[in-house]
Amino acid sequence: MSIDKSLMAGSTTILILKLLEEKDMYGYQMIETLAQKSDDTFNLKAGTLYPILHNLRDNGFVESYEKEESNGKVRKYYHLTSKGKKHLKEKHQEWITFSSAVNKILNGGVSYATI
Repeated sequence: MSIDKSLMAGSTTILILKLLEEKDMYGYQMIETLAQKSDDTFNLKAGTLYPILHNLRDNGFVESYEKEESNGKVRKYYHLTSKGKKHLKEKHQEWITFSSAVNKILNGGVSYATI
């Protein structure tokens, strides 16, 4: 079953922040990890990812740096800042509240425990 792209659009930023909370990553690594962890539900294209990363960097939530790999290739890595960690925490709480409310409505007003 495919997921409507408009549903995914609002959650992509928080997912990228969450990946970077775990470790610094370069773009293609984020794309691959997101696909793997979501059972291929989230298959980002570079043209979707990089504008998000640039916006996160412009807002001070991530920083980028270059690192030379063992094969000599230089990659741009992204690192979550302390401001980004705080933003992730806020967005995570928003997501819990939002998803709980949606689930209540979809389940006829029945409340289920959240994270």
